[in-house]
Amino acid sequence: MQTRNARVGLLLFVIYLAFYSGFVLINTFAPEQMEVQPIDGVNLAILYGFGLIIAAFVLAMLYGFLCTTDGDKRSGGDQ
Repeated sequence: MQTRNARVGLLLFVIYLAFYSGFVLINTFAPEQMEVQPIDGVNLAILYGFGLIIAAFVLAMLYGFLCTTDGDKRSGGDQ
């Protein structure tokens, strides 16, 4: 079970790393794109930053869901 949880965690980390790498690459090679305002005066840098925060939260919740066993749910997870 621990090996499976480690693989799930590593996969989710790689997914987040891809999102974050996109942010860094855009800022490095096309910083003018971050000034684009797709929503009423809010630039892409702000939207992407909030997206990264939300993605981290969603991936953490997904990890918790995927790595919880049925036994943990019944006993309250205090083992």
